Amino acid sequence: MPYICLHCRKEVKALEKNFIRCPYCGYRVLSKKRSTLAKEVSSS
Repeated sequence: MPYICLHCRKEVKALEKNFIRCPYCGYRVLSKKRSTLAKEVSSS
């Protein structure tokens, strides 16, 4: 599952189990990337 660094906004494809850090900037806060698929919700 891809993650996105909240500091430099680069995509990180894989994370090691004990090492949670962006390989580009060293920031430790990552977010899961959301899918681009739009969901349809009924209004009733």
